[in-house]
Amino acid sequence: MSNIDIGIGEKDREQVAEGLKRLLADSYTLYLQTHNFHWNVTGRLFRELHLMFEEHYTELAVAVDDIAERIRTLDVVAPGTYKAFAELSSIKEVEDVPAAEEMVRILTQGHEQVVKTCREVLKAAQDADDESTAALVGDRMRVHEKTAWMLRATAE
Repeated sequence: MSNIDIGIGEKDREQVAEGLKRLLADSYTLYLQTHNFHWNVTGRLFRELHLMFEEHYTELAVAVDDIAERIRTLDVVAPGTYKAFAELSSIKEVEDVPAAEEMVRILTQGHEQVVKTCREVLKAAQDADDESTAALVGDRMRVHEKTAWMLRATAE
């Protein structure tokens, strides 16, 4: 770490960044899963889900960049490999192509998991008095809570 002075101590920056790494890994894994389902969805809900999944992965693409840049702002190296993401993520990959309804269920669970990860990172950011990370994570939490709600509503 270089000598930066943004009002957050090195130990706190490292701890917050570790949480952000997990959030980045969860977000990237969810991005990849959503993009995969966008490409491979079939059935009576094809058009609706194909378009919805595109909206979701497009939003996630911006999110992963924002999260990685916050990690770098804290002067920590952001992970950027599938191996690192697999080790850090709490979202498991899906190896086959599930039915459309199962895709919705899997993505709902993924968004809910990201919300849980956000809550952990938010606590660390608040404890470190890191308002910038808290704001970013709070924004992410709202997006994932809303997306999970929309997916649950779609599944009914």
